[in-house]
Amino acid sequence: MTALGSQPVELLASCWTTAGDAGPNRGDERSPFSLPSRIEAAADAGYRGFGIVHADLAAAEATSGFDAIAAMLATHAMVHLELEMLNDWFATGSRRHASDLVRVDLLRAAERLRPRQIKVGSEIDGHAWPWGQLVESFAELCRQAADAGTRIALEPMPFGQVKDLTLGRRLVDDAGQANGGLMLDLWHMARGGVDFAEIRELPARYIFAVELDDADEQVRGATLSEDTLNFRRLCGEGDQDVSGFIAAIRATGYAGPWGVEILSEDFRHLALREQARRSFQTTMGAFAAR
Repeated sequence: MTALGSQPVELLASCWTTAGDAGPNRGDERSPFSLPSRIEAAADAGYRGFGIVHADLAAAEATSGFDAIAAMLATHAMVHLELEMLNDWFATGSRRHASDLVRVDLLRAAERLRPRQIKVGSEIDGHAWPWGQLVESFAELCRQAADAGTRIALEPMPFGQVKDLTLGRRLVDDAGQANGGLMLDLWHMARGGVDFAEIRELPARYIFAVELDDADEQVRGATLSEDTLNFRRLCGEGDQDVSGFIAAIRATGYAGPWGVEILSEDFRHLALREQARRSFQTTMGAFAAR
């Protein structure tokens, strides 16, 4: 833990930040790096939290089991854990069936590993699901997560059905579950045109998790999705107001760890310890700039 000013700062290495040449929507999402080596590298860089994606969680469970995963985290003083990513929890048919298989694994892991939250997304393929279906599905998911001893953090995305803070808050409110809240990622807030003043006025009750990163002034690639998956920047190496975002989050009273999520073709090809070191140091630099 590092203290800057009067507030302590603990960083959490989100799952892709130490994953090497792996990323979302690439088929096999497993990292080429072993989970023990990633946890060790993150801890040595200064991280005190760690994120595990479902594909890596399933592989680690099969080879070593949940008790070994818990021991790895404890050995390296990882006090914050995050599991992801559950999509299509609101869907029907084959999409829902595949999602439910992931849900079972994540909730079962949560019972043993006690993560801070399970991270979930909304529809990003252009289908408009009935609002009532989203609300009831989210409420059901939150109830199941509560039974497993964890929370659900929904990440608004500008290319998704729940695209901004307004819709994110509405879904959380309508679902009415105390363990349902939001994940605020700087990239999604900036690319979605969310004014940081709106974040500053957000009651802390809604903010379950935060992710830091950076981006160029203009979108790179043909779509927002391509930009977010392949062209994010390390904090301070893009054109976004990272320090302003941090200040807005702090104004809400948020006191949890700060996730660092870097998704970039260039970053994926760095050595593991370089990924951990550079992502940690650049992010801490954004706090020091306040």
